[in-house]
Amino acid sequence: MEALLDFKDAVSQFRFPLLFFLLQASLIVFAIISLVLFIYDRFIQREDQLLINYPLIGRMRYLFYLLRDPMRQYFGDEKFYESFDKVKWVYDSAERKAAYASFSPGQPQKSARLSIKNANCVLNTEDVSEEFGVTFGEDSKHPFKAHSVLGRSAMSDGAISPEGTRAFSKGAYLGGFPINTGEGSLTSNFLYTHCYNPKNRDYLDVIEGTFFAKSVYLFVKFLLNASAAEKVYRHMVILSSDAESYLFDEEHKVCYRVNWRAPLEAFPKEIPSDVPDIIFQIGSGLYGVRDDKGNFDEQRYIKSMRFARMTEIKMAQGAKQTGGKLLADKVSESVAYYRGVEAHRDLFSPNRFPYGKTLEELFDFMGRLKELSDKPVGVKIVISSKDTFLEYASLIKKRVEEGSRAYPDFITIDGGEGGSGAAPLEMMMTVGMVIAKALYIADMALKEAGVREKVKLIASEKVLTPDDAIVLFGIGADYVGIARAFMMSAGCIRARECSGAHGRHCPVGLATQDKKKRASFLVEQKARNVASYHAQMIHGMQQLLAIMGVDHISKLNKSHLIFKDHAGKTYMNVDNYFEEMLV
Repeated sequence: MEALLDFKDAVSQFRFPLLFFLLQASLIVFAIISLVLFIYDRFIQREDQLLINYPLIGRMRYLFYLLRDPMRQYFGDEKFYESFDKVKWVYDSAERKAAYASFSPGQPQKSARLSIKNANCVLNTEDVSEEFGVTFGEDSKHPFKAHSVLGRSAMSDGAISPEGTRAFSKGAYLGGFPINTGEGSLTSNFLYTHCYNPKNRDYLDVIEGTFFAKSVYLFVKFLLNASAAEKVYRHMVILSSDAESYLFDEEHKVCYRVNWRAPLEAFPKEIPSDVPDIIFQIGSGLYGVRDDKGNFDEQRYIKSMRFARMTEIKMAQGAKQTGGKLLADKVSESVAYYRGVEAHRDLFSPNRFPYGKTLEELFDFMGRLKELSDKPVGVKIVISSKDTFLEYASLIKKRVEEGSRAYPDFITIDGGEGGSGAAPLEMMMTVGMVIAKALYIADMALKEAGVREKVKLIASEKVLTPDDAIVLFGIGADYVGIARAFMMSAGCIRARECSGAHGRHCPVGLATQDKKKRASFLVEQKARNVASYHAQMIHGMQQLLAIMGVDHISKLNKSHLIFKDHAGKTYMNVDNYFEEMLV
């Protein structure tokens, strides 16, 4: 004790004049700023009555509002997903950490839920087939044989940053799973893995720097890093405002992008082997397939399909049943170039697809796309009632009986709780059925019409972990699209600043066009994380199939599921549950 007192006395002999000066100066500055704000709030501003009555202190309200969304996930139980354990599983799987829980889940699971039946005699994981593929458009000249039944859902380059799109694209290429372009067109960033070939460049727009520019690149790379060197090189050789639409080839030191004005004969006859499996989405704005007058451009579509496996027409999505919405802050020069619009202006696509005023017209347009591409064509919808989907099923049956190919090879069903980077809150909260019930309606309606084998079903909504996907496959999905979990695997922290509204931007540079935020995005690292998340999803599904006694994903059906409601009533036959709920 005496030694401690001696130490205290010794320390008290020291003085820190600079530290005390800085502390006193900070307090004086704080007091002056507080006084100025008090006078402004109370006597000058006349826009906020709260601040008139409670000057300075009232500003705490807005500070807490500002902190609420970014900080909400760190305190209390998870509210949007079933538990935070699921969210953590996504992050751990992406970062190749052990995704195991200890003792118990972090919070109780909801009492009413679809669950999985285990078998009396389970299989070993290695007994389950590693083949998790699905074929779309089997009647097409060029059917799409996807190597995975999981893929990244539609997210546009523009809603996502260029770096984010590159990470997703390379992650899909490394992981061997499909990636949907979203309605923002097939951009250069989806072709990030496509290598420049000087012997086959007729379909490319190529810019090559001078010897001096290349020397500067090598010097900056030696001094700093390759990323900084590329930025300097781009600045030296590309003079147009849409410079970000060009990719960079380090070996040949050239910048390049697809030249959509090149003749069709110059484009690859087969999809290049160094690009991921791309699903090309067309929305109501026809971005990427429109001419100068905004009409559908057949030649541009055919050129786009030289890089894509199949086409999806977007009629609606779960979070909004309108066209896409991109605020002006996100409409950069490059995004404007891709979409054929004016930069830095709000870009709101029409609500109605221009060739879908009726289902008959929509199906005819699908037939037209099939003839142009010789590849599968489908449609993305939201189901709100059984009657509306029966119109799809009956028209498909009619077209099949007529021998027509003008019907969807697949239907993507987005659940009512699907996400979006920017959507009207009233639509996000109240429109559309949850995916389990919507998927059940679609599967049963197509079976009753006798056309289920003609149409594949893609399901999408709040899928994070392998059990989420297995339940959807059990209900009837042939393929599951995932968006938000892939976002998290790429670094999303769920700050909910995706839209760029109110002057705030995605803090990790994933869903923004803000160059300062994007500058720190680690493309190669996040690409590996995206691929890792997909691999862990597949492995987790294998493990679940094993304990269910199912040796192949195609053998999974509703008999492997049960449902327990809030009162504890258990439906061993989930058909009974759905029929009871859908009255």
